[in-house]
Order: sequence, then structure tokens, then C-alpha cells
Amino acid sequence: MTSEKMKLLVEEAVTALVPTFAKIDLHVKGNLERVLQAFRDHRVGAHHFASVSGYGHGDMGRDVLDAVFAQVMGAESAAVRVQFVSGTHAIACCLFGILRPLDELLSVVGAPYDTLEEVIGYPLVNDPQAAAGQAINYAGSLKDFGITYRQVELTAEGGVNWEALAKAVKPQTKMVLIQRSCGYAWRQSLSIEDIERIIQLVKQQNPHTVCFVDNCYGEFISDREPTAVGADIIAGSLIKNPGGTIATAGGYVAGKAEYVELAAQRLTAPGIGREGGATFDLNRLLFQGLFLAPQMVGEAMKSSHLAAYVFDKLGYSVKPLPYEPRRDIIQAIQLGNPKKLIEFCRNLQQFSPIDSYVDPVPGEMPGYVSQLVMAGGTFIDGSTLELSADGPLREPYTVFLQGGTHWTHLAIALENFKIEDL
Repeated sequence: MTSEKMKLLVEEAVTALVPTFAKIDLHVKGNLERVLQAFRDHRVGAHHFASVSGYGHGDMGRDVLDAVFAQVMGAESAAVRVQFVSGTHAIACCLFGILRPLDELLSVVGAPYDTLEEVIGYPLVNDPQAAAGQAINYAGSLKDFGITYRQVELTAEGGVNWEALAKAVKPQTKMVLIQRSCGYAWRQSLSIEDIERIIQLVKQQNPHTVCFVDNCYGEFISDREPTAVGADIIAGSLIKNPGGTIATAGGYVAGKAEYVELAAQRLTAPGIGREGGATFDLNRLLFQGLFLAPQMVGEAMKSSHLAAYVFDKLGYSVKPLPYEPRRDIIQAIQLGNPKKLIEFCRNLQQFSPIDSYVDPVPGEMPGYVSQLVMAGGTFIDGSTLELSADGPLREPYTVFLQGGTHWTHLAIALENFKIEDL
């Protein structure tokens, strides 16, 4: 397809999506009101931007940020820390903090995200080593600590298997893992209503089972978070939605106070928990990032609709479909072969503000089984709320487009795409 035809298609998409974009702006307003109320209730002031050194004891800004974050999330407590390396790290702290030997972890929406395979200790995806009968080193995993794992497979259509879930919880099931986003799977991400229904089904079977939601990519997509509809604990990354594209690192856990403290003790140490961890003069960025988050997520939602419209018109399978309500910031596009996947990422990289001259090539990534190709010329390394795309080099060669601080940024990139035989 010529550049001129792509420009016309993007213009068509933008015109068609005007009502959808207007609805998203109203949604952003509602979430911003929620954030502003928390800032006002906790009397956030410039003095909260100050930090302390060393152990981080008595960091007033950090403690107030935790309280603000908990209120925004509809949770009893929260720990927002730059010491969380990633969303996977925050999730791992919840798993290791709460689970004990002989407990069972049950994933209720099929296999979780690739990076959790080595955390859990069981093959979760089509692992070439496992298929070849080779031993995989899962040292330090949940399995290594005597914690078992099971999963409820998705339906053939990629949805929640409600019938199987209704009888899946066993006496030894200490925790259910609910992954909100699609991850690297061709499935619908979960709505808040889906999550609420899952939690109700689990609690009916065993009210003591901990409901843990991997909230990555989903914050501020709805007007509520999973902790507001019954989740016991949630976790996520600050270089995704809640960091508003300006948090330089970190993650969070939020939920019931006892579980947040257990996760924080895994991050630091028993006896220290939430009381430790200096913020290195980053409090202002963390507060400001949270304030910006609803707006940035709204732009990412617009970018998702735009990409879905364009690639649906070009004949590709997309999930979610154009105009379909968004449940996270991820737009999946099945490209069908590895060459197109690589070319997609190359095209996007060329219109990144940072490292536009870099040529993305497939490579190994820590925590991932398959080779990945990534486009992400972002100001914060790895920030998926900024415009980025990636995908594993395995069938059906799906690219996962995320973020965008301005939907117009994606529009400019798409107008100049030159994928062969597009």
C-alpha cells in the first residue's frame, strides 16, 4: 500500500472515531476527578516532594503517596516503590509473600504472561526446551519452595471457562491469579465486571482463597480498579499506566493491609516491610505521574481504536475490534508471518522520539521463552504507556501495540508505514 493510501485510511479512521474519542475524554474526566479527590483528601503539598536517604525511614512523601494510591485504587493499603524492578517483580513479591509450602496457586484465565514461567516454575507456554525434553532451571521458583500450580484453561474462543471455574477451587488453593490483560495470548482482556464475577465464584467455593489480580496495562481503563470489586491484592508497574509516562522506575501493590504488608516484607525483609525504601528524590515524579495517568491512558485507548480500525480495514485480525470497549491499553494484530512482525516494529521505531535510527531485530530477553522483537523509542526505557510494540516470534506472529502519549503520534507513524504487501 502506498503512503498516500495509508494517509487517506488514517484520515478516514480519525473521522469515524470522533464520537469514540469524545466518550474517552469523558471517561478520562471521571478518573481524573477520582485522582484529584485523593490528592485533596490527603492534603498533598510541595513538602511531600522531599525525600530522605539511607533506610528511607520517616519518608513522609512516600507514606502519603501510598495513602493517595490506596484511595485511588479503592484499597485499604498500598506500597508504591521505586525498588520494584518491574511489574513481574511486584507480582513475584505478592506470590512469594503470601504463598507457603504445600499451598496451591491457581491461574483462572489460562497461562499467565511469559515472564511468570520461571517465577512459578512450571512450563506455561510452548517452551522449545520443554518440548525437546530438556531440563529447565527453575531454581528459586514457587515450585522450588513446594508450592503447586494449576490453571483453568480458556475456552476454544479464548474466553473465561465459567463452568470449569465454578468447581476449580480446591481446599489447598491458597491463591487464584487473575491476569487482567491478554498478555501474549490471542484472547479478550478482562473487564472489571469479569473480574468481579471471577472473585465471586472463587469466594463462593472458598472464602479464604486470596484473589490476586495482575493489574498491568489495565489501570484507569475502567472507572474502578479490581480492589474496588473484591480483589484482595493487585500489583502493577509504574512504567505502565499509573506512572503517567514520567515515573522513571518502580511498581506497586495495593489491597488488604495484611497482604500488602506481606508483599512488602518480601520486597524488603520481615520487620521492615513498608517502613523501608528511600525514594531518591523521585516523589514529585511519582505524584505527578499518578496525576497524569488518566489522561495518558485515555490517549493510549484512542491509539488502540485507531490501530484497530486501520488494520481491520487492511484485512488483518485484530483484538479488540474497532469500537469495542477497551479493557487494557493493548491492541493485538495478527500479522501472519515473522517478516511482517519485524517490519511492523521497524516502521514504528522510525517514528519514535528516541532511537528512531535503531533497527529492531529479534533477540533473547530475560524471563521470556521465545525470541522477541520490540519497538520502543521511549523516554523511559521499557515504558509501555509511551508508544511501543512487541511480539514473540512464534505463530500466529501477533504484534502487541501499546500506549501513546498522543494518538496523533500513532497517526503520523501509520501514515508512513511501509510493510511489504500491506
